[in-house]
Amino acid sequence: MKPETRDQAVHRPGPSKQENKKHKTGRHRSKGILEILKKGRSAQNSAKSKANHQLGRMERRNQAKILRKSKTENVLIEKRRSLNVPHLVAVIPLSNNVFVNEKLMEMINVLQKADVKLKTAVASEGYSHLWVEQFKQGFTFIRPDCSSVLGLLDTLKVVDTILFMVSAEGGFDQDVDLLMTCILAQGLPSTVVAITDLEKIPLKKQNEAKQFIQKDIENWLPDEKVSKIDTSSDILNVLRRISSQKKRPITFRDRRPHLLAEELAFIPSSDDNVGTMKVSGFLRGQTLSVNSLIHIPGWGDFQMEQIDLSSNNFIKSFSGKDVQTTVLETASPGLQEKLICENIPDPMDAEQTWPTDEEMKEATSKNKRMIKRVPQGMSVYQSAWIPDEESDHDDENSESDEGSDDFYSIEDETSDNEIKSMIDDHIETMSMTSSASEAPIDADKYDLQFDINEEEKILTKIKEAKADQMFPDEVDTPNDMPARIRFQKYRGLQSFRTSPWDVKENLPAEYARIFQFENFDRTRKRIFKNLENITGAVPDWYITVHVKNIPAKMFHSRDARNPIVLFGLMPHEHKMSVLNVVLKRPSTVHFDEPIKSKSELIFQCGFRRFTAEPIFSQHTNGNKFKYERFFHQDSIVVATMFAPIVYPPSSVIAMKYCTDGSFQIIGNGNILSVNPDRVIVKRTVLSGHPFKVHKHSAVVRFMFFNREDIDWFKPVELRTKYGRRGHIKEPLGTHGHMKCGFDGQVKSQDTVCLNLYKRVFPKWTYNQFYNVTK
Repeated sequence: MKPETRDQAVHRPGPSKQENKKHKTGRHRSKGILEILKKGRSAQNSAKSKANHQLGRMERRNQAKILRKSKTENVLIEKRRSLNVPHLVAVIPLSNNVFVNEKLMEMINVLQKADVKLKTAVASEGYSHLWVEQFKQGFTFIRPDCSSVLGLLDTLKVVDTILFMVSAEGGFDQDVDLLMTCILAQGLPSTVVAITDLEKIPLKKQNEAKQFIQKDIENWLPDEKVSKIDTSSDILNVLRRISSQKKRPITFRDRRPHLLAEELAFIPSSDDNVGTMKVSGFLRGQTLSVNSLIHIPGWGDFQMEQIDLSSNNFIKSFSGKDVQTTVLETASPGLQEKLICENIPDPMDAEQTWPTDEEMKEATSKNKRMIKRVPQGMSVYQSAWIPDEESDHDDENSESDEGSDDFYSIEDETSDNEIKSMIDDHIETMSMTSSASEAPIDADKYDLQFDINEEEKILTKIKEAKADQMFPDEVDTPNDMPARIRFQKYRGLQSFRTSPWDVKENLPAEYARIFQFENFDRTRKRIFKNLENITGAVPDWYITVHVKNIPAKMFHSRDARNPIVLFGLMPHEHKMSVLNVVLKRPSTVHFDEPIKSKSELIFQCGFRRFTAEPIFSQHTNGNKFKYERFFHQDSIVVATMFAPIVYPPSSVIAMKYCTDGSFQIIGNGNILSVNPDRVIVKRTVLSGHPFKVHKHSAVVRFMFFNREDIDWFKPVELRTKYGRRGHIKEPLGTHGHMKCGFDGQVKSQDTVCLNLYKRVFPKWTYNQFYNVTK
C-alpha cells in the first residue's frame, strides 16, 4: 500500500458511531473487586411491588357474599345482646310544660289499656325499666335533671338514645340553644324526637304545628323526623324505632369501659371519713380490669377492691336466668395501678433543683432592688454617695402575669396603709353622695340587680380586646423605666418560623412534677391495640364494682337527681401532663364577652371535668406558636393547661361560670395532643414613627426614650407595617431619636415596629373537685 499523503481525506468516527457490547468472559470477580465497582453506593431495596390483580366476576360475587354475611352476623350478635341488656334511653324535654315523669306514666298506661304485653319496674336509683314482649327488648328510661347542665352531660355520656320531647302547645324552651350546643359538642348518640299534646290543638292546625316543630328541630338535627307519641300505635312505633335504629358511635366512650349505676351501697370503714361504695350496673364498652383505675365525673379517680358478677331482678323476671353472685376478680396490690398523679422532683437533677428555705431567704434578700432618689442634674459619681433604700420588689417578678405587657410597677412613697385609708375615704364619700341624691325607687331596685364592679371589669376587657384586634401585640414603651429592664426577659428572632428555640430552656418548677411521653402517638396506638387483650369483666355483664376510699361526705352529699357514672381509665390517664386542646367559638350561642388568656374556665374533656386557667395560642404549623391574649369571636385557638392525660380523639367543651349561677359555653373542639414541649411564644411589638425620611434611611422617634435602650436593642431587626425591613444604625441625641436604614423607601405614614419574643408557660391551676350543682 502507498503511504497516505496530506492531500488525502482521513475518516474520523462521529458521535453516532456504533459501539458493540463487550463480551463477558465469565471471569470470577472477588469481593474486593465488587467493593471497588460499587464505589460506596448502597444497594437499593429490590422489593417488588405486588401486582394489581383485577377481580373477576365470580370473585367479586364471592367477596360481596362474604361481606354481606359478616354484616348479617354483626346484626344478629347485636340483637342477641339486646335480649340481656336493656336499651338506655334518656328522656329530655325541650318544652317547659312537658313533665317527663307524668309522660312516662301516661305512656305505660296507654300501652296497658291497648293490651300490649309488657313488664315494668323501678330501679333503686329511680330509673324506669320497661320490657316489651312484642319486640323482645328491654328499655331503661333515665330522667336527668335538665336544670344542671353538667349533670345532664354526665348522664348523656353513657346513654344509647336520647328521646327529645316537644310540646305542640308550648313550643321550644328559651334555653334550647345552650342545651343542644352542649350535647352536640360533647358527642351526640342516637336521637328520636317525639311531639306530645298534639290532640290539644284543633284538628285543622295539627299538621301546621307539626311542620313548625319539624322546621325548628332541623336547625340542630337536619336528618331527624318528628314522631307523634299520643296513641298506643304511636308509642309502639317510637319504641320500635329506638330498638332497631343503629347506635351512633362515640369514640371516647366506646374505647373505655363505662357503667351507669343502677344500685348503690356504702360500707363505712374503720375510719368514718372514708368507705367502700358498691356500684351495680351493666358494663358497656370495653373489658374492665380490677387492677386498673376508674373515674367518677365530679368525684375523681379511685381504685377498686373487687368485681362481682351479680344478677338483675328485672332481667331475671322475663328471661328466667338466675345468676349467682360470684367474685370475678380481686385486686392484686402488686399489679394494681397507683393513684400517684404527679412526679416527685429530683433535687439533684440539673435544672429541677428544689431550693431550701435558707436559700430562698438568702435569694430574697439579695434580689431586693435598690432605689435611689437623685436630685435632677446630679452626676453618677455624686449619686454614689447618697444612701440606698431597699425595695422588696424584684425586677424579675415586676411583670404581672396577667397583663405583663400593658402594665408596669411604679415605686411610690405612699405606704399601703395610706393607700387603703384613701380608698376607704373615697368609698365613704361615694356612699354619702349617692345617699344624699334622691333617686327614684325603680332605679334603686334596678341597681340591686347587677354589680357595678363587674360592669367596669367587663368594659375594661372589651376595650382591651378591641385594642388587641386593631393593634395586635403592640405595647407602649414606658417613659419612666428603661426598656432594656422592662423587656429583659424578651429576645429578638431573625425569623419566627425558622429560628431555633430550645424546648428545655428555663422551664418552670411545675414541669418537674409532670409526666412526658417519649413518643405520645406510638404509646397511644399501642394502648388502643392492646384493648382486646385485657382480662376482666366482659361488656354486657351485670356486675358490682367495689370502689374503695370514697369520702363519706361526698357520697352522702351527692345530688340524687344526677346519676353516678363510672369510666375505666386507660394506662397513664390519671397522670398529670400538659394538655393542648383546640377550641372554636360555637355559632349557635352568642357570647360577646371577651375571653382573656388565663381566665378560669370549666373544661369537659370527654369523660373528665375540671377547672383550669389555660393560655391561648395560634393553631398553626411549625415548632413555635404565637401567644394569643384574647380568644376572639371568629378565631380558632389552642388552649394549653396542666391536666391529666386524655388520649384523643375526645371532645372538649369550655364553659364559663357566670355570676348569676349559670353556665355559658364559650368554645368547643377536641384534644390536640399531650405535649409539654409545645413552645408558646409571646410577642411584644414596640412601635415608632418616622420623623425624617431620606431615601432608604429615616429618623425614628417614640420607640425609645434614652440612648442606652437604642444601643441595647440595636442588633434586633426592624419591620414596618408596609413591608420594609431594616436595622438601627445609630442613636441621635439623648432623647430616643435614632437613625435607621431600610431596604426600600419608607413612607412618612408608615409605622416602624420592633418585635420581641418571650416564652410563656401555663399556671398550675388544675382543680378536679368542681361542684356539679354550683
